[in-house]
Amino acid sequence: MNIHADFSERVVVDTTAMAWEPSPMAGVERRKLDRVNMTEDGEVARATSLVRYAPKSYFKPHTHGGGEEFFVLEGTFSDQHGDYPAGTYVRNPIGSRHKPHSEEGCVIFVKLHQFDEGDTEQFSVDTKAAQFLPGSSPGLTVLPLHSYEGESCALVRWAPETIFNPHRHFGGEEIFVLEGVFSDENGDYPAGTWLRSPHMSLHHPFSKEGCLIYVKTGHLPIEAA
Repeated sequence: MNIHADFSERVVVDTTAMAWEPSPMAGVERRKLDRVNMTEDGEVARATSLVRYAPKSYFKPHTHGGGEEFFVLEGTFSDQHGDYPAGTYVRNPIGSRHKPHSEEGCVIFVKLHQFDEGDTEQFSVDTKAAQFLPGSSPGLTVLPLHSYEGESCALVRWAPETIFNPHRHFGGEEIFVLEGVFSDENGDYPAGTWLRSPHMSLHHPFSKEGCLIYVKTGHLPIEAA
């Protein structure tokens, strides 16, 4: 079953209100945010999800046919390359392989099959130890995570009472609210909200109480708009 597969539509999801669904592996559950299935059983898909690992659970070894990008929200995620505590951003390009597990349990925000074939760098960023840079507007600080061919990903921290200029999203914009409350003229989005805005959509964002958001831009289909 495809989920939010029309990329010309704006989507807002309160992930905290969603039920966890079992995965094929015991102890691993999912909240499916968007999904375009690539196989009949739906287990290979262009997908954006929250994934929860119970303590001492694992997922079978697998190769990333379309790449994998994830951000650790809670706990510690592990594989043969190392341990990734909350606040870690990880990119595993097309063709990479790992065997994930979690000793203490964890929750990750993960995107699958969304890599360009030329985007081959494999790395991780401990965002809690990294330095944020001044943003393009007063009250904003930014931690760039990755960019490639017009696509970019960053954490953006908003000080209380920060207002940003109205702007359009060339190639779309995707936001996951990590802390606080993010807002625009369409509503208020507390921590745990996922938003996806299509190519050339327009909004006027602000934050009254301050917030921290994961932002990805330039990666949604232009032809869908």
